[in-house]
Amino acid sequence: METINASDFKARCLAILDRVSATGERVVILKRGRPVAELWPASRARAEYPQLELRGTVTVIGDIVEPAVPEEHWESLGR
Repeated sequence: METINASDFKARCLAILDRVSATGERVVILKRGRPVAELWPASRARAEYPQLELRGTVTVIGDIVEPAVPEEHWESLGR
């Protein structure tokens, strides 16, 4: 991931946008040495299925059907 100062980004904005679109590389924009924005290509997922953008970003660990709370804790504490 490349970093660039805001003043450099302002001067070369269109070229940077073209490069990000072509390569998919993210660019972090800095102001006074601190990150203020991140630039990456727009989503190409179809609008009717926005969840497609999440494909490959989730890792399932363990049983996804098992209750999150153990059975012995199912009863209300107020009894």
